[in-house]
Amino acid sequence: MAFLNLMMPRFNPQRRRFLTLTTAAASLTVLAACSFPPGPNAAALGEVPPPITTTSGEAEIALAEHLASIGAKKYGAWWCPHCHAQQVLFGKEAFAKVPYVECDAEGQNAQTAICQTVGVASYPTWEIKGQLYAGVQSLERLAQISGYNGPTNFKNQAE
Repeated sequence: MAFLNLMMPRFNPQRRRFLTLTTAAASLTVLAACSFPPGPNAAALGEVPPPITTTSGEAEIALAEHLASIGAKKYGAWWCPHCHAQQVLFGKEAFAKVPYVECDAEGQNAQTAICQTVGVASYPTWEIKGQLYAGVQSLERLAQISGYNGPTNFKNQAE
C-alpha cells in the first residue's frame, strides 16, 4: 500500500484511501476466485497439445473413421512430441475423429486410470483389436494392422 501512496502524491488523503481500498478489494476478489475448487466442467480444463497445423485428405479421414468404428484408441500425453507427430500425420480434420485418451493427469480430459489399466508404458500407444502398438505408427501401418481397406493415398507423410 505504501507503493500506492508514492504513486498518488497529487491525490488528497481521502481519494488515496478510496483507491487503496478499491485496489485491496480487487486483489481479494482475484485471490478468492482462485481459491475455490473447480466447478462441474473441471474435467474439461487442463493442458492441451500444440495445434495440428496439417490438413487431412480423404484417405486420412477415411482411416480415422475406420479406426473409430472398430474401437481403436490412441493413448498419449499433451506434452509428448511423438504424440503430436502422430496427430500431424492424420491432419486436423481426421484426428478429430480418432478416439484419443489423455494419459497425463495435467492434460485436458485426463483419464490416467484407463491408461494404467490398459498398460500404457510409452506415448503414443495405439490399442487396435486388443493389441498395443507403441510409438508413432505410419498411416500405412495403422491401415494394415486395423484391417482398413479404403483409400491409401495419404497426403501427410512422416518427415
